[in-house]
Parts: sequence; C-alpha cells; structure tokens
Amino acid sequence: MYRPPIEEIAFTLRHIVGLEQAMAEGRAGDLTDDLLDAILAEAGRFAEQEIAPLAAGGDREGARFQDGRVTMPAGWKALYTAWREGGWNGLSAPEEQGGQGLPLSLAVAASEMWNGASMAFGIGPTLTAGAIEALEAHGSDELKQRYLPKLVSGEWMGTMNLTEPQAGSDLSTLRTRAERRGDGTYRIFGQKIYITYGEHDLTDNIVHLVLARLPDAPEGVKGISLFLVPKFLPHQNGTPGARNDAFCHAIEHKLGIHASPTCTMIFGDGRGESGEAGAIGWLVGEENRGLACMFTMMNAARLFVGVQGLGVAEAAYGQALAYARERRQGRSTLLAKDRAEPPSRDMVPIIEHPDVARMLLSMKAQVSAARAIAYSCGHALDRAKHAAGEEEARFWRERANLLTPLAKSFPTDVGVDVASLGIQIHGGMGYVEETGAARLLRDARIAPIYEGTNGIQAIDLVTRKLPQSGGESVRAYLGELGEIAAAARGRNEPGFSALAERLEDALRDLTEATDRLLSWLGEGRMGDALAGATPYQRLFALVAGNCYLAKGALAERGGTARLHLARFMADSLLTEVSGLKRQVLTGGESLEAARECLQ
Repeated sequence: MYRPPIEEIAFTLRHIVGLEQAMAEGRAGDLTDDLLDAILAEAGRFAEQEIAPLAAGGDREGARFQDGRVTMPAGWKALYTAWREGGWNGLSAPEEQGGQGLPLSLAVAASEMWNGASMAFGIGPTLTAGAIEALEAHGSDELKQRYLPKLVSGEWMGTMNLTEPQAGSDLSTLRTRAERRGDGTYRIFGQKIYITYGEHDLTDNIVHLVLARLPDAPEGVKGISLFLVPKFLPHQNGTPGARNDAFCHAIEHKLGIHASPTCTMIFGDGRGESGEAGAIGWLVGEENRGLACMFTMMNAARLFVGVQGLGVAEAAYGQALAYARERRQGRSTLLAKDRAEPPSRDMVPIIEHPDVARMLLSMKAQVSAARAIAYSCGHALDRAKHAAGEEEARFWRERANLLTPLAKSFPTDVGVDVASLGIQIHGGMGYVEETGAARLLRDARIAPIYEGTNGIQAIDLVTRKLPQSGGESVRAYLGELGEIAAAARGRNEPGFSALAERLEDALRDLTEATDRLLSWLGEGRMGDALAGATPYQRLFALVAGNCYLAKGALAERGGTARLHLARFMADSLLTEVSGLKRQVLTGGESLEAARECLQ
C-alpha cells in the first residue's frame, strides 16, 4: 500500500526548493506554514486512503471501450468526483477563474502523491492543467469565460491532440485540417492517436485542444494552428449541448496504465449533431501560431510527466523498503565493532544484507534527487510569476526553461530504474502480479516516451536551453550549485569535506562539458553536440540532484541521515559523471565510426 512521504515532501519544498523563503517574502499567494502542512496532510490522506485502494482493481479491469464510449473502472467516477470536489484540480489555478492561486510547486508535490497512489489516475488532471494554462495564456476572453471555470473546477477535463499516425515527434507532417466558417468557427477533420483521456465517463464534457492545418497555411510547423474542440457544444448557460463531430474510434491495449484510456480520435466524419460534417472548433491564439500555444501546454505537461515518474519511483521504493524489512532470508552479515555476542544464526530481514541495503539506498537517493529537481522547476515557474520586474521574470523563466528537460527526463528514467530495482528486491514475488511491484514498472515505462521522448528533451536542453542569454543562464545555475558545494566545504563537521570534494569534482566535469557544448554550438558543430546530448542530460541531472541533497544536509537539524544519503549518492551514483563527460567530449567520434555496424 502506498504511503506518501509527507515529511520528506515538506522538507524538500521548504528547505531545498525555497518555498519557505517565498512565503516569508509574500510570493506564495495566501500560503502559510500551517496551510502548507494541512494541504500536504490532506493530499496524503486522499492519495493513500481513496486513490491507492482502487489502483490494482483499475489495472486489472482497465478502461473499456464499446460503441464509441469509454467506461472507466469500477469506483473511478466516484473517486474523481470526490477528488475535484475537494478542490484539488484548481490548487494552483488563477483565483479569478475559481482556482486557489497557490504555488505551482505545491501542485507538483500533490501530483507526486496522486501518481504515487495510481499513475493511471494522476495522468488525467495533468492534461486539464495544461489546457488551463494554454487557454489562460492564449485564449480569447470569450473562450476563457466559457471554458476556464469548468476546467479549473474539474467539472470538465482537457486533452492535448498532437500525434497522428505519420506525425509523432515531428509535427511538420501533420495532416489534420481546419476549414474557416464565416461565423468565427472552424471545422476540423482528421485523426489523432495516443490521446490520453480522449474519451471517458468521469465528466459531462471533454475539452480537446487540437493541432490542425488551414488550407492556405505555410508548410511545416509554421503552418500549424491550435483549436478548442469540445465533446459537447455548451449552451449559453454552460451546460453541455449538442454532440460535436469528435468521437473516439478505439482505445489502445497497453503495457501499463490500463485504467487510463489512450484513444484514437476521429474529427469530422459526420456523426455530430450540428447538421454538417466537421468538428466545430474555435481558434486559440493566432492562425499558424499553434505550436507556440501548444508548447505553453506541453512545458507544463512535461514537468508533470516527470512527476509521474517521481510518484511511481517513490511508491516502488516505499513498497520495496517495507518488503525488505519483513522478508527474512539468510543470516546477518553485519558485524558491529562493539558487538558483545556473535550474530544470531536465525534468519534476518533481507534489509540487513549489504546488497539489498545498497539497492534501497540507490532507490532513495535517486527519488530524493528527482524530487528536488522537479520541485525546483515548479518553483522557478512560481518565481517568474511573482517577479518584481521583467528582468527578474526573465531570469526565472530561463531557469524554468533550463530545468524543464531535466525535470521531465531524470524523474521518468528514475521511475523505470527504481521500479525495476523494486522487483529485484521482491525477488520472484516481484515478478508475479500479486505484490503490485510489476504494475509499477509497467506503468512507469511510458513516462520516458510520451510528452517528448527523453532523447528529445536532451536535444532541447543542449540546442535551446544552454544557449539562453548567451550561456549566462546555465552559468548562473552552475554558480549556484557551486555555492552549495562551497557551503559543504566550509562546514566543519565530519563527512561534509568528503562530500564537498566529490561535488567539486563533478561540477568541474559538468562545467567542462557545458563549455564544450556551447563552443560546438557556436562553431556550428551540431552533430558533435547532439551526439553527446543524452549523456550530458544525465550528467547534469546527477550533479544537480546530488547538490540538492547536499543542500538538504546543510539544512538538516538534529541528525545526519541527509548527509549520509548525499554522501552515498556521491560515492556511488556520482561516479558516473566522469564517464558521462567523456561521452560528451569524445563519444561523437566513436558513434560516427560505428555507424557501419548498423548497415
């Protein structure tokens, strides 16, 4: 059973991310210390007692499709209704639209718990949050007035319709078309695939955001527009009206997240109630500028997909830890220096065996580092929103831009790795479905793929995010990480000096790799830069994550557990850094030379 690590979440928000300082400065809305504790406690209770008990049943039963309709697993509609009535959907949404206006970093923390309890449940609200952000930033006043209150309340859910059979990561080949009508509406025709929560029975209406191409649009991605296409056309009073010409054709049979309906959507095949073929839609933003609007939605979605990986990883760690404390096998190998008697010859919990302890500590270190990176990305978005001026806002926007690929890629990779280790710790019991350990791995595997594969995140990091402000944005961030290492160096306590040495070495490697990539980009050596993009992304995340653990150790009072965890990560996981740097600097040559092996 999933048990949210509420104290760890609160500590990360307050002392590693900086929410405590933001509250003191009045940059966290109406959030106070007491309110923060109350929200996290209630979110944890709801995740553990309401969502988690339905996760296994939802996995077994799955979403069911028949005659164009999707029925969710038993109990899920009531669960979603209770969740939205609790106000969770509008936690960080604008107050003027019925939201609570609280920090995004707090919504990220709550999302970790929804996904830890059930990733298939946690996915749905992620798309709605993205739709809210896209409409808030780019929608007309009329669209905002009609749709945002329902989306913010969770009465209606949102989707994101990008992918087509021939257009996955490359949207330049997108074929869905839009035709203008004289009344300001458009008619949408085409097929979209892999649409998460594209059809379900949780809400009275579903608001699809759809990328399509106008007849006179330029070729490529510069000719894509974004349209709002509701499942039901709302009456003036806001209630669902006539059925729009947008239908689910089928749902996918997937490795995991079985309760999350992944739909093939058909727009404009003449089944709507408007009297003519074509799904009725409204333009969001400007014609042929849809990709910019969609990226507003996608950036938020990428952060929250990262949180999906984080939630699953935490669930896998917690379950493996509990199992390792209970499962007894073999005799103890622990030899305390002051042990007066020889170890017992009775079987001991497997957590006492060094290899199991090593795996558990690796899981915990990775989860903690991933949490700090994801929460820091959300915090950067909060700081940009509450900045005192444009210069400060730009600084924090660029920080969020820099962290987004890390916040998507690293936690989702960690989700897969940690869930796999969870199965290993369970042994044979992990490989059967009875324990639920296998479900976590099946669910986690999609997260490094969708919302932009982690390889695409690496390309984005290297080619778009590193060059921000001529490289000054990333250098400022590396400088802050260096300050953490310097603070550890200055702490005159056992353990901190060794930790500081590891961090300083790793930061030198990261800085060298960063400078080389920026140099290659300046010289137009794109092939060399791209060859090292994925190793660089992991290198960056490991160093940043370990620095955040060190920051937590520096803030710890009355204990040394955080210091020990940071040192463990530095002595085990951070040892990858030098090899990753080598891949960045020289891996392109061997990659090109070895291409002939693929012929």
